Amino acid sequence: MSRLITPVQVLELQKAGHTVTMLDVREKWEFSLTSLPGALHIPLGELPGRVSELKSTDEIVAYCHHGVRSEKACLFLKSHGFKNVRNLAGGIAAWAEVDSTIKTY
Repeated sequence: MSRLITPVQVLELQKAGHTVTMLDVREKWEFSLTSLPGALHIPLGELPGRVSELKSTDEIVAYCHHGVRSEKACLFLKSHGFKNVRNLAGGIAAWAEVDSTIKTY
């Protein structure tokens, strides 16, 4: 199981100056409904073919709607040598609790 990180913890890292790659692994239709500013969108099913778009040294937080698909993404990335990968606890639904600009669905 991957390490979980809460939306509040991500915001604290960003405020402290950390560069965090927010990896959105939801489907295109979900991404078009709402997304986090600056997120890199790679649907889970496309991740194996697009993993080269990510740097294994980056701090990556994967997210989906509630956290199941992003957990799979984290496990995949870790199996490919990524060391600093975390799963956003509760997904974008949890992020909406700390950021009112994020639509829920």
